[in-house]
Amino acid sequence: MERNAEDDFDPNALRFDEASQATRAPPDRDPPDAYRKALGLLVRREHSRRELRRKLDAKGADVTAAETALDTLAGQGYQDDTRFAEMLVRTRIGGGYGPQRIRAELGTHGIDDATVTALFDEAAPDWPELAIDALRRRYGARPAKDNAERVKRSHYLLRRGFDGDSIRAAVKHDFED
Repeated sequence: MERNAEDDFDPNALRFDEASQATRAPPDRDPPDAYRKALGLLVRREHSRRELRRKLDAKGADVTAAETALDTLAGQGYQDDTRFAEMLVRTRIGGGYGPQRIRAELGTHGIDDATVTALFDEAAPDWPELAIDALRRRYGARPAKDNAERVKRSHYLLRRGFDGDSIRAAVKHDFED
């Protein structure tokens, strides 16, 4: 009869041995290098200061080390909230989102209202035209066939963050086509 590894199994060998655990090195719990971690995140894409701080906290970085790292990165020009906000405004406008949604998202990133207003003034988007484009992307060229369909399209634009005037203009334009 052949012997295999299963025959040599001893369930008592799986018991916890405190002595062997005490001699092992503890798992690696060194605080992460906050500067290196933040720079690694910024290499991938722009981040707001608040977003970087949240991610560093989640990685276990010391609060003072994280603040120092963020100050250093901002001083070196690697992290800039205004540049982040410009990027976010451009991408969200291109993605068919309205001003209310963009403003709310920037608020969650800690961007102040004056900066958002200045960015909107600089970009100068035609919100009603963007709402019309969003409807075309979603529903194609076919116009709304009844009032229920117009309400459905209005709610879609509302969820995308468009204001009432832009929604009315887009739905009216859609109805006239």
